[in-house]
Amino acid sequence: MAQFTTLTSRVVVLPVNDVDTDQIIPARFLKVTDKAGLGASLFADWRYAADGTPRPDFVLNQPSARGAAVLLAGDNFGCGSSREHAPWALTGFGFRAVISTSFADIFRNNALKNGLLPVAVDAATHAALRARLEREPSAEVRVDLAAQTLTLPDGVAASFPIDAFSRNCLLNGVDELGYLQGFAAKVEAWERAHGLARP
Repeated sequence: MAQFTTLTSRVVVLPVNDVDTDQIIPARFLKVTDKAGLGASLFADWRYAADGTPRPDFVLNQPSARGAAVLLAGDNFGCGSSREHAPWALTGFGFRAVISTSFADIFRNNALKNGLLPVAVDAATHAALRARLEREPSAEVRVDLAAQTLTLPDGVAASFPIDAFSRNCLLNGVDELGYLQGFAAKVEAWERAHGLARP
């Protein structure tokens, strides 16, 4: 899993509430078990016309979205069915963090396990950021995972919650299995000592 420490980036604004996982990555794309290429199918039903051509008015198809690593979403982002493909598609497009006022629990957990940071902020902070980005679309935010802060373009910082285990894994770039493997030397030492004490 990619390590996450700090991130400074432009922001893609998609201020739609209750975006469910079938909108993030439609079910017809779930037949794969490989993450490769899923970024092209992110928000496919909104992003492409029936003939597959990109809709020029959709935000991800606009030049300003290229290279942006942060998505500003509406409330209750990632609701609906459980699918790891949703964070896979978001990270496949290049997003490393999603800012919202709230996230569906299953989506949040899947995101954290796949290197995507869900940044939950209060409504006032969310509104201030959205208003600033409407005036200045190229403005950047800074996400500091160690400090658990989101710094807005005007320099105001807001805190966001994250559980200690997920924070540790992201800061070190390891998933749950990688975390357990980090104790291999201690386990082997205990087994050697245990074997000598109780042959």
